[in-house]
Amino acid sequence: MVTSVPNKVGNYSSTGNGVHKLCFDDITNFLRRCLFRVLSVGPIPTHLAFIMDGNRRYAKKQNLKEGEGHKAGYLALMSLLRYCYELGIKYVTIYAFSIENFKRRPDEVQSLMDLMLEKMEALLMEESIVNQYGIRVCFIGNLRLLSEPVRVAAEKVMKVTSNNSKAMLLVCVAYTASNEIVHAVEGSCQEKEKEFRLCNLNNNVMDDVKEGEKINGMVVHDIQDFYEDTSAESQGLKQGKGCNGTPYHACESFESNWDQVLTSKASKSGEVSEGFRNLRQEDPVIKLVDIEKHMYMAVAPDPDMLIRSSGESRLSNFLLWQTSNCQLYSPAALWPEIGLSQLVWAILKFQQSHSYLEKKMKQL
Repeated sequence: MVTSVPNKVGNYSSTGNGVHKLCFDDITNFLRRCLFRVLSVGPIPTHLAFIMDGNRRYAKKQNLKEGEGHKAGYLALMSLLRYCYELGIKYVTIYAFSIENFKRRPDEVQSLMDLMLEKMEALLMEESIVNQYGIRVCFIGNLRLLSEPVRVAAEKVMKVTSNNSKAMLLVCVAYTASNEIVHAVEGSCQEKEKEFRLCNLNNNVMDDVKEGEKINGMVVHDIQDFYEDTSAESQGLKQGKGCNGTPYHACESFESNWDQVLTSKASKSGEVSEGFRNLRQEDPVIKLVDIEKHMYMAVAPDPDMLIRSSGESRLSNFLLWQTSNCQLYSPAALWPEIGLSQLVWAILKFQQSHSYLEKKMKQL
């Protein structure tokens, strides 16, 4: 009988603490929703980007192991994401791992990769924030630099969440802005190469075929169809096979004698169409829109505000292309310390400067 009293008291106390915690959580959630409703009277950013700086300093400050700082940072991220999506912010981008981070100690890099893999798998759980808020997850960067398990996990998360449409989380891993720009330029050049060859083909054939003549005995109405047939043959030859699938060993001669191949296809007799005479065009050039559509970040609009924790104001090679008209905010809190108060101040700062930035954008 003596021992049963403390147990009952303990159980009662435990139950009471649980009830108190639930009541406190309900009150906190209600107050937060009220606060967000007030903030929503003003403009709310569509896209927030975060540089999560200060995890290692936080661990040192709290006398924790180095990896514990990153784990604490992940918990702060989950809370912040919840606040963002409750507030109606549709896009959130985080700088999770830079290409430069691969230069850190191998054991630290491996620890970060293991943590990343663990959290990717957690995102797939039914009760995760991704499923609660209908978030589509995109991993941004040169994913080929990641270890195979991490890359496979990232691809799986993107595939599983591809149909979510309420919000988007962009996780920049193996990323730097300079690498992104080089990638975009390379993609634009490859795309323009075909247009350039088509343009040269059109102009060369126009020079060779005089008015009142035919190609292969037919009036040519669409030189692009003619080019694509020839290009398909070229691709087959480049792959070591002819158009019928048999081995072909003269790929280089075909490429070098491209003009002769075109000339051999033209027999000069008959009449050419008006449309064919108008096909001459200028060489294609790479424009701004071509670069931007090949950016890793082309899946989302440019950020409205970039927040970097720990008081630093450097961009550290992050979203250099996308932040030319973006507000910057640098709270003094280390990343694991960041929370609702810093987010609210960031939104108020955004609202304060929003009208001015809108005017500047219209002038561009």
